[in-house]
Amino acid sequence: MIFGHLLTSSNYDDDEAKVTGGRNGYGAKLCNIFSTRFILETQDSKSGQKYVQTWHNNMSKMDKAKITAAKGSDYTKITFYPDFKKFGMDGMDDDFEALVKRRVYDMAGTVSGVKVFLDKKRVKITNFKKYMEMFTKALKEESAGVKSEETTQPDQSTVILTENPHERWEIGFAVSDGSFQQVSFVNSIATTSGGTHVNYIADQIVTKLGEIVKKKNKGGVALKPNQIKNHIFLFVNCLITNPAFTSQTKEQLTTKPSQFGSKCSVTEKFLKDIAKTEAVNNIIHFAQQKADQVLKKSDGNKRTRMNNSKLTDANKAGTREGPRCTLILTEGDSASLLALAGRAVVSPDHIGVFPLRGKLLNVRDASIDQISKNAEIQNIRSSWDYSTRESTVTPMICAMVIS
Repeated sequence: MIFGHLLTSSNYDDDEAKVTGGRNGYGAKLCNIFSTRFILETQDSKSGQKYVQTWHNNMSKMDKAKITAAKGSDYTKITFYPDFKKFGMDGMDDDFEALVKRRVYDMAGTVSGVKVFLDKKRVKITNFKKYMEMFTKALKEESAGVKSEETTQPDQSTVILTENPHERWEIGFAVSDGSFQQVSFVNSIATTSGGTHVNYIADQIVTKLGEIVKKKNKGGVALKPNQIKNHIFLFVNCLITNPAFTSQTKEQLTTKPSQFGSKCSVTEKFLKDIAKTEAVNNIIHFAQQKADQVLKKSDGNKRTRMNNSKLTDANKAGTREGPRCTLILTEGDSASLLALAGRAVVSPDHIGVFPLRGKLLNVRDASIDQISKNAEIQNIRSSWDYSTRESTVTPMICAMVIS
């Protein structure tokens, strides 16, 4: 019934709190259906008996069960021969082999108290912390072009922070390469697309990092949560009550946090340890780049003359003689009259005048947003950009302030 008939499981009652993976009893049967031969072998030490049964031709034919006397400990063994033709394949290719190996290591890292073997060799990863160390080390070696080998020794150059804030939760943090990365499991099921459990932990970390960056980068551009999240590599291994997923492949958890069956609050110590990693510097660097982009958007168009009626531009501004030009900034229209009178006498070709509206914004403590939206500063930048078009020498800008 368990392995040869659809819809045979014990997880139908959603009112019962369970931390299992399956719900409808499809998994084992689907494996049987997509196999040319499927063999079940299980032994019970109490009764001293062993049960063996075999299915053929995609579960369409079932042999009679064989029950024999046996001595030894309890075990259950499943052997199956995939029907590769169903998938348009001739046999196991490299991708499928890599996927199976990945699942074996996933099991070794997430299921406690179980010895896991691959090709008759025991996998040395025995807990989630070692799994995280192995995973990040392998990624680093892959990016460096070095062949990764199984090891239980952490890479000292890779910062991995781990925490068990709750008996049902294990989490880990590493610095990302600029895009959000996650490796997560729900009830030992690999949720390769993450889900609500990953967001639940990530949001707590992002909030803390956002506060730290805001203090250290005072006045800088305000970053969105997703922009901070891009600098996080998160590991999550948790047990969720009656989990719900987007599909039968269970790649993404959809259960609401209020229905997890437990609460996981990231400790203050863990958040402080994260704040000491390179992630903070990376986020600040990103914020500074973002600030440069914001300011660059307000640069003047170097192909057209600045459209401002108050600007009296130097006749040679924007030409090859641009580096020899001077732009005089004055405080108000009345002050500009004196500068214009001097310009007419000295050199209209190389002197321009632009009156400001009162005192200029003090940018020392101003935010990027204030600077980028300040009309006077942007007018100055626009006039500068036009004046220096095609020039290789920085022109002199002189401000005359007359009270």
